[in-house]
Amino acid sequence: MIGWHWLFADLLGIGHDGLNWTLSIIGLVVVIRVLLIPLFVRQIKSQRKMQLLQPQLRELQKKYKGDRERLQQETMKLYKNTGTNPFASCLPILLQAPFFFALFRVLDGIANEHPRGAFESQVSLFESARGAEVFGALLSDSFLATDVIQTRIIAMVMVAGMVSSQFITQRQIMRKNMPKESLEGPFAQQQKILLYVLPLIFLFTGVYFPLGTVLYWLTSNIWTMGQQLFVIRRMPAPGSEAEKAQQRRQAEKARRKGLTVAEPEEAPKVEPGQQNGEVEQTRQQPKKTSRAARKKKRK
Repeated sequence: MIGWHWLFADLLGIGHDGLNWTLSIIGLVVVIRVLLIPLFVRQIKSQRKMQLLQPQLRELQKKYKGDRERLQQETMKLYKNTGTNPFASCLPILLQAPFFFALFRVLDGIANEHPRGAFESQVSLFESARGAEVFGALLSDSFLATDVIQTRIIAMVMVAGMVSSQFITQRQIMRKNMPKESLEGPFAQQQKILLYVLPLIFLFTGVYFPLGTVLYWLTSNIWTMGQQLFVIRRMPAPGSEAEKAQQRRQAEKARRKGLTVAEPEEAPKVEPGQQNGEVEQTRQQPKKTSRAARKKKRK
């Protein structure tokens, strides 16, 4: 964050005010999220594997309904055979957590006039960060740590934006990028519960976070939303609404270019007695004739 501050102040001519520190926090998010792109790709692959495994998991739950230990063993065996890790989707969040809480401690130290980290040896930067404001509110202030109405309004708007962006991102995954089969069963029910529970948790805990920390999380959520929209549009999950939308776009693009979309040819129906494309010749039955006609023919 201090590196971004130096870049904006000395190279781009932005002063040591709140705009510089705001951009520095956003720059910190950009660096971390770029480094996490490989893990994000792994997260997407893991989520898709989990979606495709839902029918098999439901079959295991029906088969071993009364044997929880055997169900767990078979489930872990299925994960191992398919190379699926149900915890891989949590890696980006877990790796961001140390940076998030480190930023929280730094901003909390600024608010309490207790420099931490690199600010311990750079007094001038510490004083600059103490006076940094975003929309007239100190970045080190939180909703509960101030009596200024303007700061509280800005804090609630930013917390609401943080919660809303997280809810929209998770909802668009469930509605657009999950097959219909994956929206049923215990796993889907857990996802639906988390869809509403997690935003409530962040809504009630966000009032304790300094505005700089809320800004970090809000920027990270907006990055995730844009990244997720790109993935849903370009690489939709098989059987999802996003895949159908992609197929419609491709068909429309082909029509505009004057191309015809070829329909898959129907395989020839193989009747009983036909093998390897060869048609078994059926023996013709003799026509029925009367007894008088047969006697006349013999004569």
